Amino acid sequence: MIKHKKIFVIMLCIITVVTFVTGCNNNEIKKNKINTNEIQIEKIEKPSTGKVSDNKGWELWDDENHLTKEGRSDTGENAVVSSGKYEASQAGLEVIKSGGNAVDAAIATGFALCVVEPNATGIAGGGCMLIRNKEGKNVYIDFRETAPSAANPDMWNLDSKGKVINDENESGGKSVAVPGQVAGLIYAFEKYGSGNLTLEEVMTPAINLAQNGFYVTPTLLKDMKSVQEMINKYPRLKTLILNKKGAYYNVGDLYKNEDLANTLKRISKDGKKAFYEGDIAKSIVDTAKEYGGIITLEDLENYEVEEMEPIQGSYRGKTIISSPLPSSGGTHVIQSLNILENFDISKYGVYSPERYHLLSEVFKLVYEDRTKYAGDPKYVDIPIIGLLNKDYAKVLANKIDINYSQEYTADDPWIYEHEDTTHYSVADKEGNMVAVTQTINWTFGSGLAVNDYGFVLNNEISDFSPESDSPNCVDSGKRPLSSMSPTILLNEDNTPFMVIGSPGGSRIIPTVTEVISNVIDYDMDIQEAIDTYRMYDNTNDKIIYEGGISGKTINKLKSMGHKTEKYEEGYDKHFGGVQGVQYKDGKLIGGADSRRDGKALGN
Repeated sequence: MIKHKKIFVIMLCIITVVTFVTGCNNNEIKKNKINTNEIQIEKIEKPSTGKVSDNKGWELWDDENHLTKEGRSDTGENAVVSSGKYEASQAGLEVIKSGGNAVDAAIATGFALCVVEPNATGIAGGGCMLIRNKEGKNVYIDFRETAPSAANPDMWNLDSKGKVINDENESGGKSVAVPGQVAGLIYAFEKYGSGNLTLEEVMTPAINLAQNGFYVTPTLLKDMKSVQEMINKYPRLKTLILNKKGAYYNVGDLYKNEDLANTLKRISKDGKKAFYEGDIAKSIVDTAKEYGGIITLEDLENYEVEEMEPIQGSYRGKTIISSPLPSSGGTHVIQSLNILENFDISKYGVYSPERYHLLSEVFKLVYEDRTKYAGDPKYVDIPIIGLLNKDYAKVLANKIDINYSQEYTADDPWIYEHEDTTHYSVADKEGNMVAVTQTINWTFGSGLAVNDYGFVLNNEISDFSPESDSPNCVDSGKRPLSSMSPTILLNEDNTPFMVIGSPGGSRIIPTVTEVISNVIDYDMDIQEAIDTYRMYDNTNDKIIYEGGISGKTINKLKSMGHKTEKYEEGYDKHFGGVQGVQYKDGKLIGGADSRRDGKALGN
């Protein structure tokens, strides 16, 4: 039994970006302990309402089960944590209050999200973490999933349209990649945590959330109901989707996952080995194999986290630090901003057709390059320097007709060579920042629930191209191409400016680009920038937009030659879930996305 020096209470007991709270390896903080017995579901504000709420009157949804837009932001003088769930943000903030640093907070938030956001992330998923400490050191930790050792470029049977027959790469056993989530979070904790808290202590909020329960939100219930076909195909999934009566939960119902609580307890005590070796590992392999999977015990035991140098660029004087390949998000966010820098975009209104036209053309150019060149640099040669080069960006910018839509083919950067997912961000007054994006890929991953352990397996193999000649084809031990874009921005004097990221699959790149542009080009604060309606375009040459954009703007875009498609009225989670923290006027401003369940909390 751990001795405790300080008791704190976590409301609801706890990501996609974590925004970092206290300094990496800050040994000046007095060590405090978490009392695992005191973090109880009864401590939630207004527990009788069955709503996620705080003590300031904010509630996540209204009486008609619509997500509320207001109240997602928060400010702090010391630290802010912004994640895809209130409970997860609370977990990170309380760990900071208890003597942990920003990485400790990120680990607490990440494991908590694996509990309260099972539709988007989980311990059998993976992700990436970007860290900048107050001394100015930048670190990128890649814990993305990898292809099993038996995978190869010719493993799929394709139909006449190049699609994998029976969708074997999208669900079931052959869609499962080797998970990196547990290894990645523990690696970051052991190497960059404060040393003031044990792994068991920072995982306590997640364990208690799984054991004591959390409230089902409208977002979670919608995703639960969206996978009925998957439940029919993989019956064990219903143990994580349906209540004990075999029916769907209602919004506001208490959801418990005692199997997952027990799994997390074992990981908190025994570390990485508890997950990657022994009976949990065997159950992962057996579950995948039952449905045609090729993952082995050796694949799990041999999984390694990679620490890399993040990439850097700039936009209108701000330094941009982001994810390196094979997470293509950072490369193509910087490339998008490089192209955009050639235009005085701020002279156009934020909702003007001219601005959306320009963004559309930029994204089409970038996605042509992404499709042709991007992959795992260990397996294919990639013109990374060229893609990030501002002269190359100018060549692409010169192709844009400011008055009319065009189709593009990828240019030659070599000559310049000399849905689901979650994100959370953490930042503190000392300038420590952490951004984390993590995922199980699609909603509820592969659909395969691991018996008696309370989690689903990822379907990350679907992120590979099924075509054997693609730079992103599947191969033994390879990491799939990703759009994850955990990003940190600095001022001209290298002081902290903002930390940001988003879930959303291939839409992450335009989402992060647009929000950065909103803040820099239109002088918005982070919450206002997140609240702005979004669009995206890619190699399909069609603007997909949120319904809040006016019909007048859309009609003008059509007259400029654009194909357009309205996705939904108002906000929609299809367009991401940005979580970020901004340094402004001596304060930390946390922004969270009301398209999902995001909430920022400050101290």
